[in-house]
Amino acid sequence: MRVLGIDPGSETTGWGVVEGEARRYALVEYGTIKAPPRERFSARLLKISDGIEAVIARYKPDVCSVEEAFYATNVKVALKLGQVRGVVLLAAERAGLEIGEYSPRLIKQTVVGYGNAEKHQVQEMVRVLLSLKSTPEPHDASDALAIAICHFHHAGVKERILAAEARVKLASSSPATRRRALR
Repeated sequence: MRVLGIDPGSETTGWGVVEGEARRYALVEYGTIKAPPRERFSARLLKISDGIEAVIARYKPDVCSVEEAFYATNVKVALKLGQVRGVVLLAAERAGLEIGEYSPRLIKQTVVGYGNAEKHQVQEMVRVLLSLKSTPEPHDASDALAIAICHFHHAGVKERILAAEARVKLASSSPATRRRALR
């Protein structure tokens, strides 16, 4: 499975591609899409959309994992972040990708083991988990890699739950089970 993690931002959107399975994964590539704050906001959204579409076309991920919106003290910032997330989700949906959304707290909890971890702690754990020589820079790209790693950990759990449910459903519909239930 190949996962594209995205850390949405109205000026810098981080992205990272990680490939593997469950808890065995490796870095493919990471980077950022910069949208100058001097540009009109709509032009910045277009630049982010084009950038995400180019990353999807180049790296062909199976899944797009995105950081969920969080409550910001500044309403304007929260609204802009929501619009950036919308552009990202639209690009992923257009490409037919599975989409996973994770809260900042869950991402930190999954990657660092502590939901209130600091940026440098997340960067260091991303470095360790991906066996990198140095921490990924800038932090937007590192956060995107953490989001992709988070998806690997939670997607594996989701797949195991769905498989277990399917086994239970299959077992309850088998003829032997029905005969026992009738006795």
